[in-house]
Amino acid sequence: MTKSIAILGASGYTGAELCRLIQTHPDMEIVALTGDRKAGQPMASVYPFLRNAGLPDLTRIEDVDFSGVDLAFCALPHATSQSVIKDLPDDLKVVDLSADFRLRDPAAYAKWYGKTHDAPELQKQAVYGLTEFYREEIRGARLVAGTGCNAATGQFALRPLIAGGLIDLDDIILDLICGVSGAGRSLKENLLHAELSEGTHAYALGGTHRHLGEFDQEFSAIAGRTVEIQFTPHLAPFNRGILATCYVKGDAEAIHSALVDAYQREPFIEVLPIGAAPSTHDVRGTNYCHVGVTGDRRPGRAIVVAALDNLCKGSSGQAIQNANLMLGLEETTGLMGLGVFP
Repeated sequence: MTKSIAILGASGYTGAELCRLIQTHPDMEIVALTGDRKAGQPMASVYPFLRNAGLPDLTRIEDVDFSGVDLAFCALPHATSQSVIKDLPDDLKVVDLSADFRLRDPAAYAKWYGKTHDAPELQKQAVYGLTEFYREEIRGARLVAGTGCNAATGQFALRPLIAGGLIDLDDIILDLICGVSGAGRSLKENLLHAELSEGTHAYALGGTHRHLGEFDQEFSAIAGRTVEIQFTPHLAPFNRGILATCYVKGDAEAIHSALVDAYQREPFIEVLPIGAAPSTHDVRGTNYCHVGVTGDRRPGRAIVVAALDNLCKGSSGQAIQNANLMLGLEETTGLMGLGVFP
C-alpha cells in the first residue's frame, strides 16, 4: 500500500533531494510540499529539474491536511523544526533532517546551538537516525533525528574501531572536506562563485563546529568514557560530497578487518580493499558510503577515509532509509540506484 508523504521545507536542497529520490520510490507518494516563502509556486519554478515529476505545488505548513499523511519529512532550518514538529499531530511519523533533535542532552543542545530547546519532551523521545547503528529503535520510533552529514561520515569510519578498542581514544584526528551544498541554499557572501571557486579553506577551527556535539555524544557512549576528537572541516568548491580522513593510532590490518566485519551485511556501506582510497565521485547521487584503510609510514598508525554524498547518504537518502523502517517497508526500497559519472 502506497504511503502518503509530506515534505516540510521542500524548497531547500535536502527537500529537493527528497523529491528526486521519492520520485522513483515504488511505495511512497508525495501529497504535500511546503515552502512558506515560495508558497503557491510549482516546484518546477523553484527547481526546473523536477519539472516532470508531477509534484504538488508548494504551500504553507498550516494549510496542509495531515489527516491522510503517513509520514512527514521535516527539511526546515535548524531551530525551526522543533517549534513546527511539536504542533504536528501526535500520530504522525516524522523524520527531521535538521539538527534540532540530534542531541539527547538539553544542556548539550544549548551549548552547541546557543539557545534553549523549545520542545524538550520531544527531544527525549527522538531516536538518533544513524540507521546502521539504531535500526531497531528506528523501526518503532515516532520521531527520528537525521544526523549531521559530517557527523555521519566520521562515524562510519570510526564507530566500529572505538567499539572494538582498536584505536587510541585520545589520539583521533579527523580532517573533513565538504562540498558547498552542505552549507544550504540561502544566499551567503562567502558562497558566491568568485569567493569560493579556485580555492578551499578550513572553518570552525579549534573545536567549534556544531557536529562535534554529535561526535562527543556518540563516541563517548560507545567507549563508556569521554572521547573528544580533533576535528577540522574544510569547504571546497564542488557541489556534492564529503571526504573524511581520519588519522588514528592502531594496526591498519586489524582496523580494516574490523570494518569489514562491521559492515559486511550493510547494503549501503562498502569497505574497499586495504590500501584503496574512496572518492566522492564514486558515491555522488547515491545512498552509499565507501570506506578505505591505509597503513601509515609510521608503524602502529593508520589512515581511515570515508566518502559519501552529503545530500543523499548524509541527509535525504538516510532520511528515506529511516522512513522505510518506520513505515514497515524494506529498508533499501528506492535507494539502490547507482551514481552519476563523470
